[in-house]
Formats: sequence, structure tokens, C-alpha cells
Amino acid sequence: MWRSLGLLCAVTFLTLLPPTRAGFMARGANGGTNCAACAVLVGLVEQLAQVYNEDAVKALDRFCSFLPDQLQAPCRAGAKIFAPYIAEAIYNKETPDVVCHAIGFCKVDPGHQACHLFPVPKGGMEAALRRTQPMYQEVKKMRQQHGYADICNIPGIKEICDIINRAFNSHLPAEDLDKDGFSTIKTFRGSSWRGKDCNDLDSRHHPGARPINGDVLTDSNCNGISGLDSETGLPYEDLLCNGTEPRGMILLGDSIGAHFHLPPQWFEAKSLNPSVFKDLLFILENEIDWPELSAATGHMNNTFGEVIKGPVDSIYMRLRERNRCNHRDYQNIGVNGGRSGSMNSTIVRSLVRNRMSDYPALVNIEVVGNDVCNGHPDTLSHMTKPDEFRKNMLDTLQYLDGVLPAGSHVWLTGLANGSLLYDNVHDRIYPLGSLRNDITYTDFYSYMNCLEISPCAGWLTDNSTLRYLTTKRAFELSDVLKNITATSEYKNFDLVYLDIGIDEVIAEWEANGGEGWQLIEPVDGFHINQQANALAAAHFWKQLEKEYPDLMGKVNPNNDRIKELFGDQGGY
Repeated sequence: MWRSLGLLCAVTFLTLLPPTRAGFMARGANGGTNCAACAVLVGLVEQLAQVYNEDAVKALDRFCSFLPDQLQAPCRAGAKIFAPYIAEAIYNKETPDVVCHAIGFCKVDPGHQACHLFPVPKGGMEAALRRTQPMYQEVKKMRQQHGYADICNIPGIKEICDIINRAFNSHLPAEDLDKDGFSTIKTFRGSSWRGKDCNDLDSRHHPGARPINGDVLTDSNCNGISGLDSETGLPYEDLLCNGTEPRGMILLGDSIGAHFHLPPQWFEAKSLNPSVFKDLLFILENEIDWPELSAATGHMNNTFGEVIKGPVDSIYMRLRERNRCNHRDYQNIGVNGGRSGSMNSTIVRSLVRNRMSDYPALVNIEVVGNDVCNGHPDTLSHMTKPDEFRKNMLDTLQYLDGVLPAGSHVWLTGLANGSLLYDNVHDRIYPLGSLRNDITYTDFYSYMNCLEISPCAGWLTDNSTLRYLTTKRAFELSDVLKNITATSEYKNFDLVYLDIGIDEVIAEWEANGGEGWQLIEPVDGFHINQQANALAAAHFWKQLEKEYPDLMGKVNPNNDRIKELFGDQGGY
């Protein structure tokens, strides 16, 4: 049963966790992820109290009232545990950072300074912490008695942590009766991520399969084309798809490819209302990723209202437009925190393609940042070294050569120049600071670095030398990919390389009157947003058309006939 004082806390965890790790157990320094989640939640409660001119207890109840009906009672039950302490501290004008120290989720580790996201209280953090020591001792005793050491042990939060951990620990559909890697449900790695299964009781029937007996009796490859043409006596699959070089689109990558997005409305007190939480469970069950709207595998109109804005374009949609026989043949195996090591050990092994009985595929491998990104204070020493990166990628490609059908194509994407992130947003107001204009992205980045939970301490920092050295290593790893492409040959696929080109996308956007920050995710300040995903899809497609047109397959002359006969081909 979904419970939810912790809905927002769980979301906050996922924003602030080092993306190379899964799970919600506390990590980092000074309280780490527990501290960050607490500060954001208490900050929102305190701001709601100001917006509605009410005390913190009523503000927390108001927050619960914004949730879907079935979650409101569990939310209130969980809130009761800490609400009195939070309300007392806020009444005494303590900042959210101080409140979270007082209730024990933030601390000061030996050799560290107290971290703060919000402005430092008058008199300084040390004086405020001394002032709240009586409350700290009282809450500490209560937490020890009830076993609330970690946020995920608290009623109302534990269940959601368990469910999301389950979702994040597998890259295959949670519901898949015939175990063919495809599902009839959307979330938990279902059809948001891979084409919808049209028969979950027969593993031979799935997107990307070569049709069985021309699909005269049933649609075995789930592309919505089946039956017999009465005029010619030929199966429609043979008549409309044979010789058109069908192929699927497969993304193997990280949170950029999965399209990580947290609605900024969840972090703005004035924007909180029931409508912004309407799709909350769907979003959480999809790991706060939006593969159905991504640059690689976007396949549906953006119908999510105010929580994610922008057009949808993707490589898959363009492949389908080129050849409607490609309908539903997509797989997005993007994993938050994916890097070359996990690519080789888990991500690529979640790909589903039968070398003998499925169509070829266009496979994009992108690990654009996590090999140089981590939250460690000594971030440079924890970056992937070029030799290790090379081995991981070669092992990944060798595995692919054993599973991909002959005639496939693999496209390697270079690492990003992440220094543009800080350059574009550092002096702008962070969503949580929008009520009082009191938190900038520099404040946010410094806070994550202080807690040692930054998704990329090397790029999300005011240290220009560290940003330069991080970019230097990223370029070195991209050079490894270029060398692999130039020197490696494989039996079942050809290999190409493309730069990620986000800096070019931003430059073009700015040339047309936009500003770079408008393409960056507002909550994490690390990913590209929905608008940028659509622009990136168009950018990559243009590159492919110019440099590697064979990767896209032929234009199917029967597209209009397919649309006339089969409409939306079963949709998604």
C-alpha cells in the first residue's frame, strides 16, 4: 500500500542521491541524503505556512490534502510523528536547516562544517544548534525508542522506499508473464520503456520479432499489422513490410537517455496544488524518468499538463515515421547513474533481442557523464580512468555482437561538456528559493557538495579549475570511444560515433533568441529538459541523415496504405 508523508521525501531523495547508487539508505556526510530530504520538506512546509498564513501543522495537513485521495490519510498518519517538533521550531523562527538538525536528520560530522541550503540564521549555525539542543535530545530519545534512525524507517515512508527500491533495482518489466522482456502495463519498466507486448502468454510474440507465418492469423511482432490481403492473397506483413528494412530503436544509457525529470512545481510552495500531484504514482513507478517523452524513445503526446512542458520528438518516432512497420519496436534501457561499468555488468544484459528471430536494431550507447561524476570530495581520483573505460566499453560491444541480429547498427555517443551547466544557471534562483529569492543554484550545488551527495561534484561547483579538469577527463573518455570506433570491427553490426552535441543545441537555441538555462532541468540543474530532448532528437537525426543515412533504413512506400488499413496500429 502506497503511504505518503514520504512521497515528497522519496522524490527529494532521488533528486539528491549520488546517481551511481540505488536505494535510500543514508549516505554522504553530515546526514547526507536524510538531511537533504528533511531540509527540502521542512522548507516547503514553512513556505506553505507563509503563503497561507497558517501554522506549520496546518501547512503540513494542507500538503497532504494536495495528494490523491487514497494517499491523504496515510500522509497525515505519518506526519503526526514529527509535526509538533517541526511546528515548534518554525514558530521560533528557526530555519529549515536548523529544524532538521533539531530533529536529528542533519548533523555535523568530525572535521566538517554544518551544511545549510537556506540562508544562515542570525547569530550563525553554531549558536542555532546550541539553542535547539533540548529539542534534539527529546527527539533523539523518541527516535531511538521507535527505531526511526533512517527516514525510510518511519511509518508513511518505509513502504514507498521499499517499492521504489524494487523498481530501481531491475531494468526488466516487473510484470511479464511469458518472460520475453515486454509487458502489457506501462510502469515498472513496462511499455513506457519498451514496446507494449501484444500477447503476454507467448514469448514468441513481442515487438521487434520477425512475423510468424506472415502474421496471417495474429500480430506476432506487435506492430499492429496482420491478416491477409483479399486482392493479392498475400499476408499484409509481406505486402507492406517485406524489403523495407524494419528495425528497432534501442537506448542503452544513463539518466539523460531515460530522461530524468522532477517537476519544479513540487518544490515551489506557491505552485503546490492537487493537479501537480495527479500523476504522482505513475511518475514514481517510472523512476522519475520519462522515457515515453525522451529524445531516444519518445512515442506519445505530452499529456502531463503543467508538470512537464515542451514538445516531443525522438529517434524512434522518426524511424516509425520513415517506416510504420517499426511501430512499437523500441527499448529504453536508460538507468539513473548508468556508467561504463554498470553498462557492461547490468544495463546491456537487460537488452532483449533474439539474434535469429528478431529484426536488426539501431542501438545507441550513451554514458555521457557518470564516469566523471560523483559526490566524493576527492572527485578527480574517483573518475573512471581511460583504460578502465575502454575495457568496459569493449566488453559491452563484444556482448552486443553475440545478441544483436546481423545488419544491426551501434552508435556511440560521446561524453558531455558539463561545464555549461554551471555557466548557465549558477546565479539564477533555485525553485525552492522562488518564494523569497533566497536560494541560488550556487547555494544548491554547494549544499549538495557539503553533504557529499552531489550528482557531479566536478561540474556542479564554483571551482572553475575542477570544472575544467572534469571536462578534460570527459573529453579523454570521448577520445577512447572515437578510437574504439576507428579500430574495432564486429560481425553483426557496424559501429559509428557521434558527439553528444548539447552545446551545439544550446548555441542554436540562443541564436534563435532563447537562453541556455531554459534547456536545463530546473530542479536538479544537471539534466536537459523536455524542450532540449526534442531539440536533441532533431539534432541527432540531422547528423545521422548527413553522415550515416544507412542507419535509418529505407522510407517505406506503403506507409499511407498501412495507416489507411490499420489506423494507429494499436497505439501504445
